[in-house]
Amino acid sequence: MNKCIKWLLVTVVIWLVGAPVYAMAIQTEQSIGIFIRDDVYHDYTRFLVGRQPQDITDFSGQFIRRDVVDMIIAQQALHLGGFDKTFNYQVGKINFRNTKLLEQGGLLISFDTYWYEDAKSLADKVYISNAVIRKGEYFAGIFASPHNKKVFNLHTLSDFNQLTSVSTPRWRTDWKTLSQLPLKELVAEDEWLSQVRMVSMQWVDFMLMPLMPQLNNQYVLEDIVLQAIPNILILLDDSRHFVISKRHPDGAQAFQALQKGLKILRQQGAIEKAYRQAGFIPDLSEQLIINLPLTRKLAQRSFLK
Repeated sequence: MNKCIKWLLVTVVIWLVGAPVYAMAIQTEQSIGIFIRDDVYHDYTRFLVGRQPQDITDFSGQFIRRDVVDMIIAQQALHLGGFDKTFNYQVGKINFRNTKLLEQGGLLISFDTYWYEDAKSLADKVYISNAVIRKGEYFAGIFASPHNKKVFNLHTLSDFNQLTSVSTPRWRTDWKTLSQLPLKELVAEDEWLSQVRMVSMQWVDFMLMPLMPQLNNQYVLEDIVLQAIPNILILLDDSRHFVISKRHPDGAQAFQALQKGLKILRQQGAIEKAYRQAGFIPDLSEQLIINLPLTRKLAQRSFLK
């Protein structure tokens, strides 16, 4: 009898201890971890100021940037497509670890869009969404230390002969674009924050970054300040896409919802509107796209008249 009571007590204790764990597991299944770079998450929360991503219709204002628009568009599309799981953000200095996690199934989706050239190399392990930023819509700024005067004297392609830049071959479109410029030197550095520091310290002259007109095209992180050359752009001639892990248990469902939601947003004109309001897709009438071939420059000028 005593033995039966003992086993009954053990069973009750195990159930009491296990119940919270089970509840936590259910909650974890409904809430999906997403890795986000800390500076992006900081601007994302400051832009939302307590609002839900699916409620955003105006993408103008302070703290908006391409990465933040990406995050909001992805969540709006998933919501419209019927994907109702929530996300909890793991914030840190994250770069290429995201790609490994996507390949392994440890990360459902990258809320930072991928170049198509980069995404297609992962096609056996990830689903690739329809284009979010279409080919011909991505114009980057030339960002440098405000104290680096020679960069701000740039006016023609030949002026690149005196300049150095930094990027990584892992970003195929960025690397290809910079490799086509007549640079003095192109330095390879895989970590994005290291690239920023190198430019800030003037160890290299400039890097390409998305436009941030709401922030006066100035990137600020702690004691780092980088400024874009006014009215000069670089065309990165590729499209950008969300990627979803094929190995994640929610991957197929999330991809179906994402594609459905992106189609709705595209039909509404909401995607292009968002990037234009954020200033990421610029008004080209007063801009020099410095790396366009001559024939394309002439075609652009004719179109703008």
